[in-house]
Amino acid sequence: MSLSIVIPVRQEAERLPTLLQALQPLRKAGAEVIVVDGQSTDDTPAIARLYETVLLQIPAGRARQMNAGAAIARGNLLLFLHADTRLPEQESVLALPELLDKKKKNWGFFAVRLDSSHPVLWLVGKMISWRSRLSRVATGDQAIFVNKSLFQQMGGFPDLPIMEDVAFSKRLRRQHPPLVMPQTVTTSARRWEKYGIWQTILLMWRLRWAFWRGVPASSLAKFYHY
Repeated sequence: MSLSIVIPVRQEAERLPTLLQALQPLRKAGAEVIVVDGQSTDDTPAIARLYETVLLQIPAGRARQMNAGAAIARGNLLLFLHADTRLPEQESVLALPELLDKKKKNWGFFAVRLDSSHPVLWLVGKMISWRSRLSRVATGDQAIFVNKSLFQQMGGFPDLPIMEDVAFSKRLRRQHPPLVMPQTVTTSARRWEKYGIWQTILLMWRLRWAFWRGVPASSLAKFYHY
């Protein structure tokens, strides 16, 4: 089973070089790296070309971008990676296809930590990982991976402006228990630091509660993007 890493991006010229450089060992080991650009006006597309990734450019929309990347992926296993998230050691990522076969699973996600030394943000990462393990619902920051055949069968990510990862996880878990990896991905704390830790915690819980109650994702997106 081969691996394709799909990265939806928009205006990520600052962070993309570090990410793609970190992915070079995986690419050289046979993993396909696909960057799906949502009409960036900065140097994002040029950087993707510089690192010899597969580059696709379509109108912005994270769910739409991830679905487009999955459609052209050659790998049997898809891993969706945000531009501000870093994968764990290469060995654990390359072992995913074999591990899924061994465990008889066809999708899963990683634990997560925030790249901050603030003790509250350390705790936030622990709580996110704990919550997702119990609920079997992941966020996009946790590098969701799924067999391509199942992804296609489920119709891909729903075309929502927000919460597409939560909706997709919930759809999957009804029939297929996930493989929850003990290894940790590291994601950016920039939103928490920019808008305030407690304000962001409150916002995230309000969004998830409202989404659970059936509030349309289009309405929630207005609050998420401030």
